[in-house]
Amino acid sequence: MTITASTPRPVSDTGLSLTALGVGTAPLGGLYADVPREQALAMLERAWDLGIRYFDTAPMYGLTRSEHLLGHVLREKHEPYALSTKVGRLMTNSRAGRQLPPEPPKNPLDPGFHNALPFREVFDYSYDAIMRSYDDSQQRLGLRDIDLLYVHDIGPVTHGDANARHWEALTRGGGFRALQELKGAGDIKGFGLGVNEWEVIRDALEETDLDCCMLAGRYSLLDRDAEETFLPLAQKRGVALALGGVYNSGILAAPKGGRRKFNYADAPAEVVARVEALRGVCDDHRVPLAAAAIRFPIRHPAVTSVVIGAKTAEQLQQNVDWFGQNLPDSLWSDLDTALANAEAA
Repeated sequence: MTITASTPRPVSDTGLSLTALGVGTAPLGGLYADVPREQALAMLERAWDLGIRYFDTAPMYGLTRSEHLLGHVLREKHEPYALSTKVGRLMTNSRAGRQLPPEPPKNPLDPGFHNALPFREVFDYSYDAIMRSYDDSQQRLGLRDIDLLYVHDIGPVTHGDANARHWEALTRGGGFRALQELKGAGDIKGFGLGVNEWEVIRDALEETDLDCCMLAGRYSLLDRDAEETFLPLAQKRGVALALGGVYNSGILAAPKGGRRKFNYADAPAEVVARVEALRGVCDDHRVPLAAAAIRFPIRHPAVTSVVIGAKTAEQLQQNVDWFGQNLPDSLWSDLDTALANAEAA
């Protein structure tokens, strides 16, 4: 079966389907640069016109701006679609008169948001916070139905020494119980984690069953970290995977000599060398490196959807064109060989 951007793919036994290509809305929150309102809305409308029916957002993106923008578009749609947002961060007025927890240390993987709304995040993974976050997102989106909730950025990469406290809130403090109750009541169709580290999804599966997880950057053309251990586990446990970060912060989509960001930071020389080795193979096959990068994850049976972000309708169109490009079977083995040789060098 030929997979196109609009191909619906089932999420475990939830009755929910995600299109093979989904739209992530971190850029609409101002990730790396401001995205004007009309430009953001035009991108979302182009995605809809192209048949994409899976949209992901989070309170963090633009400190609620992304949820507002996405809701503005989806409220006008009368065909089925799938929507996910995230829990784990509550948003509060930074000028509120009440006592607030101290701001957490700056996460080096968080580049911040341009033109964000005037709120600050408070991490809270407890039962009450999960329920409140769900209610708050409904109101910001202006939508009653949210299909998937992802626990956002739980794990030591984000929280460091504070992660044990947050994990306790999620597990013994009832965070997972809140998600189970929302699913049991039919308020959501499923839940999982939305993270940059696969190990915490593995740990969560020791606590509860998960329906779908969003994993960013850990299974890509460039980074195969999750391939050997985690992807087989996800298949065995029936966890659908939505893969984000397929360009590894842009380095796999940037032109030769362009911006070289990897995992939200400047790319080290050894990563640049691996990318250029992959680019050389793609050039030999007359294939854009970005086309190979966006298509690579969906080839694995554990992956349900590839989620990409775009700032403009034109960028979104380019991603869909790359995803739909016919690629020769020999490309993949040649890329595997080039990556292995570059890593051994």
